Amino acid sequence: ESISVTNQSVQLPVIRPLIASDKVDIMEIAQRIGTFETSILPFEDCCTVFLPKKPLTKPKLSRMLESEKHIESEELIEKAVSEKTIREITVN
Repeated sequence: ESISVTNQSVQLPVIRPLIASDKVDIMEIAQRIGTFETSILPFEDCCTVFLPKKPLTKPKLSRMLESEKHIESEELIEKAVSEKTIREITVN
């Protein structure tokens, strides 16, 4: 249900290359491409900072769309673009 609501609320397609993979498969891919060690480092990112105490498991599209009206997306996009960093990752 969550994926369906997300798909309905965005204008661009959401690419989910690992959706059919289980955790072990994803970890093996990360080890093979050299990103696993970085992925397990403790870091306070948006996943931990904004994680609700009781996340919704069955979100409603109408509620999501109403909530999104209050997000100043243009300002966030401008900030993200101006503060971006580019990192090159190579596979050994």
